[in-house]
Amino acid sequence: MIKAACLFRSGRGRSVQSERQRTAFGEESLSRITAIATAMFADKGYHATGVAELSRAAGLGSGALYHHIGSKEELLFLICRVHLQQVLAFSEGLLESGASALEMLNALAREHMRMVRDRRLELRVMLREIDSLTGQRREDMHSLRGSVEEVWNEVVRRGERSGEFDTVDPLFVKVALGALNYSVLWFQGDGSATADEVGERIIGMLLSGQRAATGAS
Repeated sequence: MIKAACLFRSGRGRSVQSERQRTAFGEESLSRITAIATAMFADKGYHATGVAELSRAAGLGSGALYHHIGSKEELLFLICRVHLQQVLAFSEGLLESGASALEMLNALAREHMRMVRDRRLELRVMLREIDSLTGQRREDMHSLRGSVEEVWNEVVRRGERSGEFDTVDPLFVKVALGALNYSVLWFQGDGSATADEVGERIIGMLLSGQRAATGAS
């Protein structure tokens, strides 16, 4: 009985270890497939990239690819969701930091520019292809994007309530996010200005324009 019990425990241990190995292998494969898809979607576009092309690039048959991803749209969803979730987590954490409104605006802009520098392809795919998603996936991504924008709006409102900012134009946040997003087309991160410096300069220019437009000192 003791021998049988030992064998059972040993077999169970091997089974758990094998399951962990399979899980790790699956996660590694999904990560690799997602990276390949990101590069292809950024280069060719989501609709112009076929599942057969993705399969060949990943070194998998179409059946094996579907085993990992479910569908091509699921891949696009993963790319967009990871990016927006990370941005939202950083942004919401910032609201609890006790920083001033200006400090938070600059921190948001710096983080955005770091994303442009470090995850250019993911950001490009998200900005260009988010509306290629359908149904609940599309609703979820628009909700996440709206939550990120709402953090920016909350920072501005806090600045107005504290007197740090004069009344800010309702378009300020949309213009700021537009300027930061557009930088994915030109910012390389290897020039005279760092990602942090570019982020702060964008906020500084927009706030200066805001003050000039309202005649504030």
